[in-house]
Amino acid sequence: MKKNLKTLYLLHLLLIVFSFSGVISKIASSYAFLSAEFFIWYSLIIILLGIYAIVWQQIIKRMSLTKAYANRAITVVWGMVWGLLFFKESITAGKIAGAVLIIAGIVIFAYSGDSVKNEQ
Repeated sequence: MKKNLKTLYLLHLLLIVFSFSGVISKIASSYAFLSAEFFIWYSLIIILLGIYAIVWQQIIKRMSLTKAYANRAITVVWGMVWGLLFFKESITAGKIAGAVLIIAGIVIFAYSGDSVKNEQ
């Protein structure tokens, strides 16, 4: 149980990193295509996604792919947080309702009988 919880924490940390690549890509898009600044930011995206790919493979060795992939939906919520923090985007009631639905779906799936069977 403790090992599964550690893997779940690692998965969510990884998903935060994955969602942050969107922030970096938006920053990269603000520079002229093929400029030095564009290449620096774009290289950072590639590095983050490379780390993501390697760690993702390690996570799905320890957790069912179905459960890991179901948790990826949380990146939408992190995208909203990053938009607010870095780009001063607004969070509307509709966005909050959507985030609540996403989180509820992840929690329901985590506690469903199917996800428990897949872990065994």
